[in-house]
Amino acid sequence: MENFGVVQAFQNVGLLRTNKMGYYENKKQELEELLLLVKSEKEKLRVSVLSERKQLDEELEKCEKIENGVRQLTKERQIGFPWLAKAYEELFVLRDFELVSFLKNKKRPALRASEIVKEQTKLRREAESKRKIAEYLVEYYESIAPFLIDLKEEVEDISSEDNQIINSEYTEQEKSDAVSDYLTKEEYRKLSTQEKNQLALDRFWKRKKSKWLIGRLYERYVGYIYEEKGYEVDYVGIYKGFEDLGRDLICEKDNEMIVIQCKNWSQFRTIYEKHIFQFFGTVFQYKDENPDKKTKAIFYTSTNLSDLASRFAKELNIGLVENFKLNKDYASIKCNVSRSSGEKIYHLPFDQQYDKTKIEKNRNEFYCKTVKKAEEAGFRRAFRYSKLKQENR
Repeated sequence: MENFGVVQAFQNVGLLRTNKMGYYENKKQELEELLLLVKSEKEKLRVSVLSERKQLDEELEKCEKIENGVRQLTKERQIGFPWLAKAYEELFVLRDFELVSFLKNKKRPALRASEIVKEQTKLRREAESKRKIAEYLVEYYESIAPFLIDLKEEVEDISSEDNQIINSEYTEQEKSDAVSDYLTKEEYRKLSTQEKNQLALDRFWKRKKSKWLIGRLYERYVGYIYEEKGYEVDYVGIYKGFEDLGRDLICEKDNEMIVIQCKNWSQFRTIYEKHIFQFFGTVFQYKDENPDKKTKAIFYTSTNLSDLASRFAKELNIGLVENFKLNKDYASIKCNVSRSSGEKIYHLPFDQQYDKTKIEKNRNEFYCKTVKKAEEAGFRRAFRYSKLKQENR
């Protein structure tokens, strides 16, 4: 009987152990199922986030394409008005509305983010609208008056164009002489007049120059060529600046008038039809004001015209001289005889009265390359500021 009790006890322990093992197996299976469920939900969440991100990227990409299309349209048309800026602003309103709506209505709404986007984009749209209005107006004015493009590109600090030598030890009298801008104090005081004038001229041509000055020198060079052909040249572009309306040079000989526009542009730039249209308009106006003159039009440029611009020029009877480069080695010294005193005076390209001085060969006036030749012919250099010269006497 006693042995039977022991056996029964062992049986009960075994049964208890079996029950516990079954319990743990069940819990383990439940845990594994829970882990699989978590993993599945995690994967669903990841897929959902990626899907939402992809949707957002697609919406943004679509809006960017629309925005770029509008920008390209305005660029190609080169014209714009406030109503177009308003349309541009409305485009951004729609794009921002889509973004805000997406943030609010997605599966996990981002209400705070949507409000921030809404507030910030409103400020940006207002600034963008104002900027676009200004941009479109500038493009519109440039489309009807292309010379404004030159004005925009060539406004520079002219005072630094030649990297001039600055020396505070020059006297006021020495500073009044433009040559001192190209020489050191020692050179200016030790060299002879001929030597320092020639050295200054050489450095003038070698130093880097602003676009404004290069354009001016280009007009001078083209004018020089026509003066050598016997024409009397009026340097309208230099005298009047951008008030010349594109008539840079007016060359006259006998009853013939030639109106010339000069474009000294870098090689990679192209002259388009709008420049030809503007030039034709200003030449037409000149012809209308001078009906008794036989007037021709010639367009000089250091670069090329587009095919369409060339065709228009031919149809409008405008002569073309393309790829015409500035020759810095041309005879640029003007030797002039004063009408009032008969005094022989030569002018260097950086002298004050250079552009106002006309060369008349019938009065024994001429261009030359070197200071030596001018002085050997009996000419002396012009004073830069005659008023200052008289005051110091």
